Amino acid sequence: MPRTALPQTDRRRHAVGFHLVAVVFAIALVFSTLPTPLYGLYQLRDHFAAPVITVVFAAYAVGVMAGLYFAGHISDWVGRRRVVLAGTVTELVSAVVFLVWPEVPGLIVARLLCGAGIGVLTATVTAHMGELRAVARPAEHPSRAALAATAVTMGGLALGPVVGGVLAEVLDAPLTGAFVPFVVLFALSLPLLPLIPETVDRPARPPAYRPQRVSVPARSRAAFLSAAAGVFVAFAVLGLFTSLAPTLMAGVFDEPSRVVGGLVAFAVLGAGAVAQVGLAGLDAAVRSRWGVAAMLAGLVLTPVSALLGVELLFWVGGVLGGAGSGLLFRSSVETVSGLAAPGAKAEVLAALFLAAYVGIALPVLGVGLVLVWLPAAVALVVFAVPMSGLVVWAARAGRRS
Repeated sequence: MPRTALPQTDRRRHAVGFHLVAVVFAIALVFSTLPTPLYGLYQLRDHFAAPVITVVFAAYAVGVMAGLYFAGHISDWVGRRRVVLAGTVTELVSAVVFLVWPEVPGLIVARLLCGAGIGVLTATVTAHMGELRAVARPAEHPSRAALAATAVTMGGLALGPVVGGVLAEVLDAPLTGAFVPFVVLFALSLPLLPLIPETVDRPARPPAYRPQRVSVPARSRAAFLSAAAGVFVAFAVLGLFTSLAPTLMAGVFDEPSRVVGGLVAFAVLGAGAVAQVGLAGLDAAVRSRWGVAAMLAGLVLTPVSALLGVELLFWVGGVLGGAGSGLLFRSSVETVSGLAAPGAKAEVLAALFLAAYVGIALPVLGVGLVLVWLPAAVALVVFAVPMSGLVVWAARAGRRS
């Protein structure tokens, strides 16, 4: 039956399913960045160095990559709903581990599990939201669903540090109490997820399992690599601020407040969400150019702020970098979604997000290692120079493709 001929009740079910999937995914994303302002409290309690924070943070990125590589694409044949349910269960287990094992080994395990759940959810939810929206509003342009998915991603990530910072200030035992609400929220989500309409027709004989691969036509690989480079840098900047912003605020600018540290991360991530929504009406090529310009400005101002010791420049650089990240992320998702062959959208999106979370892990680990021997300002320069070069290359490659 054509989509335009579907009964109104069916469209309504898909509309409700769209919003329910978005809410569950947002909760998982808030949970994924919740520990940002808590890392400093763990550090004070256990007396470990800043590089340990980057290792714990990188465990999350490794989990995301594992989830994407091993399961990010299987919803194309086992169904979106089952994979969303599995990812939500994984997030619930992660929250429980945070509660019962709050030492460094437990943090690493919890972050691995959290990352694995996000990796399973990310490509699946992005594809599921688009398909649910297409049924609920068949006349709407598909880019609106892509905008909603990317805004949920950036907005959810942005709220996590603020929620964590507030809980760190108001709870007597924030290193355990901050995770109780998320255990409850994930548990309440589980019985609701089976109500979401399935949007994938499962084949009578599912294909043999294989890990993730990139199934992009050879003529489109240049466009894919450009998009992948863009999200690599975008997520590297987000990873820098969501892992080390409170540490940098305390060490460079003498600002010990966990709420303020969380607000920096919120400002960076929130700028990405605001830029995506606020500039949605612009032509895609114009948005991409604005994203590149904002990213380059942020990559310049962030190390300069530390070299000069000017906190305001750190905020401005972070906001510009965050806005650039949001615009580059959206541009990359739109590009890759257009390259995906029928029946392989989640697989191709999983490959894109794999590049994104490599960006979160490797550069941040590098900054953590540099901080062992060099001042923070120098570490930020070491981070900014190659990231700027990669942004310029991605922009030029994107125009050629």
